[in-house]
Order: sequence, then structure tokens, then C-alpha cells
Amino acid sequence: MTTDASRIAGLTPATLHKLIKDGRGPRLLDVRTPGEFRTVHIPGAYNVPLDTLREHRAELLAHLDEDVVLVCRSGARAAQAEQALAEAGLPNLRVLDGGMMAWEADGAPVNRGEARWDLERQVRLIAGSVVLVTGVVGLLVPGVHLIGTAIGAGLTFAALSNTCAMGMLLSKLPYNRGPRADIRTVIASLRDRS
Repeated sequence: MTTDASRIAGLTPATLHKLIKDGRGPRLLDVRTPGEFRTVHIPGAYNVPLDTLREHRAELLAHLDEDVVLVCRSGARAAQAEQALAEAGLPNLRVLDGGMMAWEADGAPVNRGEARWDLERQVRLIAGSVVLVTGVVGLLVPGVHLIGTAIGAGLTFAALSNTCAMGMLLSKLPYNRGPRADIRTVIASLRDRS
């Protein structure tokens, strides 16, 4: 498990951008879904979704013997990926402070694809809609409002545990999947890096 003493400090977008510009850029593993990655990512980043990374971390270790920076939307999934890789024995891990949100806010370069809603926005839409509909229907049908209460409890748990079951379910939809991140393809691209 990564401890405060063993964890290397995060990396600011400005510092990472300078390292990349100077030709000393570390490996960038973007742990977001393929759909999120396809929408926007840092040039040169490799897409290794968090679930794939967790499942195949032993296979990835042989191809990640240098500094690695983990990237996600805001830093939460990247921190989970850091813990998974650190537990597998990979040193020199860093998380991009603030994730892609901070990278873009800093004006750093990105590769853009087709625009789509990020998972957090989708979760807010679904959760809000369920609460709204069950609240209104609950005026006519007793007990229906409890569905909204359950959604609220789920969101509270998601915040406290830094996980989101609804987000994980939404990430499985075709809209969010994008091209599949096959582990063999990921490893081949990591091997091909000069």
C-alpha cells in the first residue's frame, strides 16, 4: 500500500508541461475510460483504463520501468491507479495534480476528439433526474420518494468512499466506452516508445 512516506509528490501541470517540452517527459498513463480519453487527452499519453490497469498491473510492470505519471479527470482515479501499481511494486509513480481539468485550465496542449459529456456530468444528470422524478411522483404515489432517498445515500457513500457505482455503470455504456483498450495493444504501444 502506498504510504505518505513512500508516495512521491504529485506533479503540477506546469512542471509536467516543462518536462515534456524539454524532452524529459515521463510515461503518461491516462486511466480514464476510452471514451473520455478519446474526447481529450495529453499528447503522448497511453490510455489504460483503471479497471484494465488493476486487472493487468503485473503485465504492465515489465513495461513501466521509468517515471510514470498517472492522469484522470481530477486526480481521484489516478490516485487509485497509483495505489494499485505501488502495491504491485512499481516505484517512481506520480499523479498529475488536478488531472485533465487542471492541465486544460493551465492552457497546456491537448489532443481533442469528438466532444461528449464526462462521467461526472452524466452522474449528476441521472441522479438529479431520478430525485426530481421520484419527488414529483412521490406526491401522488406514497413511498416512491424513497428511491430519491436511496440515490442520495448512494451519492453520500460515493463521496465518502471516493468511488461511484453509478459512474462505473455509466462507463460501461457504448457512449462512454469508445474504442476498447486491449491490454495487448497497450503493451505493444508501450514497447514501441522510443
